[in-house]
This record gives sequence, C-alpha cells and structure tokens, in this order.
Amino acid sequence: MISSIKSTRVKNIAALTQKAKERRRQKLFIVEGPRMFEELPGDILRETYVAEGYLAQHGEDAERLLKGISYEIVTDDVMRAMSDTMNPQGILAVAAQREWKKEEVLAPYRDGKPALLVVLETLQDPGNLGTILRMGEGAGVTGILMNEETADLYNPKVIRSTMGSIYRMPVLRTDSLEECVVLAKKAGIRMYAAHLRGENSYDREDFAGPSAFMIGNEAAGLSDRLAGLADCLVRIPMEGRVESLNAAVAASVLAFEAARQRRVMKEEK
Repeated sequence: MISSIKSTRVKNIAALTQKAKERRRQKLFIVEGPRMFEELPGDILRETYVAEGYLAQHGEDAERLLKGISYEIVTDDVMRAMSDTMNPQGILAVAAQREWKKEEVLAPYRDGKPALLVVLETLQDPGNLGTILRMGEGAGVTGILMNEETADLYNPKVIRSTMGSIYRMPVLRTDSLEECVVLAKKAGIRMYAAHLRGENSYDREDFAGPSAFMIGNEAAGLSDRLAGLADCLVRIPMEGRVESLNAAVAASVLAFEAARQRRVMKEEK
C-alpha cells in the first residue's frame, strides 16, 4: 500500500493530472471514477490505484469492478493528492493515449457509411471539447479534427465531460489544420463552416454525403483563412438578441441535423 504523498509514483501521477506537457511527453492520461474505469479498454490500461476507503465501503461492487485487474491500494490522502477533484471517487487509472492516423480520421467513408467530421479551431474550454466528443458519438460523428491550439484532449475536465466517448471517438490533433482540411476535401468530404456570415440556414443544406462541420474559437469564431476553405458557410437562425451559440451547442445542432437527414434517408429506402 502507498501511504506517502511524497512517493515518486504519486508525484508522477499528480504531474499527469495537472500538466498537459507531462501527458504529451509520456503519452499517458488519467481516468478517475468507477464508471469511467469500467468502460476503460483493457488494451490501454497501464496502472490502477484504489483508495482503501473505497474498498471498505464498496465491498462486492469493488471486487466485481477490479476482478482480474492488478491494482495498488493507496490511502485516502494519497488518492486526494493524485486526483483532479476535491472529492475523489476512490479509483484512478493511468491509461495510454490512442494515436489515430490521418487516413483513418479523414476517410470519406467508414464501414460503408459517409463520414461526418467535426473540425475544431482553437477551442479553449475543456468542457466544450468533452461535450463535443460525447455529442459526436451520439450523433454518429466519425471523427474529430483539431489544431494544436485547441484545449488538451486529455485534460481531466475533458475526460470527465466525455462520459467514456474519449475511448471510442477517433481524434486527430494536427499542427496544420488547413492542410488536413484540404486533404479531407480532396477525399470528397464537403466542408460546412458555422459562420455568422452564412449564406444559408443549416437545415436547408444536404448532409447525406461525406460532410464536415467547422467550429471556431468561443470568442473569435473561425479564422478567415480556415473559413475560406469551406465549401459553404451556414448559419443557425436566431431569435431575440442572441447572435451566436456556445461552440458545443452549435456543433450539436449541426451534427444532429446531419444524423436526422441520414436517418430519414435510410428509412425511405
């Protein structure tokens, strides 16, 4: 059992929890809580830590969750030192980051279905990013493309917001977003930019074929350079004095409209 917060392992996990630079260097990230741990794929699980208080309180449930898994018991104080939350849920895991290739994320078809991508430029809010991943899985998004300036995918707040979708959603982080957008277009994916200068309402467009939605920074929106690569600028009509939506909400409106169109088309066949 680990009982000292000065332990080298504890310090390393705390660094992974707090510092994006360490997560990138070690290509690892932290998962907290029984629910997220239960969904964690075995092939990326590297280490497991369980608080003695959690074991004492949850008995059979803990035994079931940890069956066949090697784990280290830590004191409750040590768990708090490693955790990102004020009230840790008693179980923490170290996991390996997945690496997706361009050809996987930018493919115009996956399993015979047309691509539905979300392209993110410089989103700063970890909650927005995590929500978009979770939404994306629900709407049938096939991949997320983001630039280096977007919030760290493995920030603990992002991980929690995804509710497990982080394990299943293909994500490509790139230092050349424009280059990847051009590659996607050449592959046959039509680019739609959510933009205040949108010519058409989003629900007047046809998203049945390979499509991508471009979402910009929460405050500044899309850069002119990236918006200039769009095949079409679309807008989400607003009433009242509201000019724009939260980035995650806008992405959700667009992605679920595409999902609706594709579902209707499938039902009509």
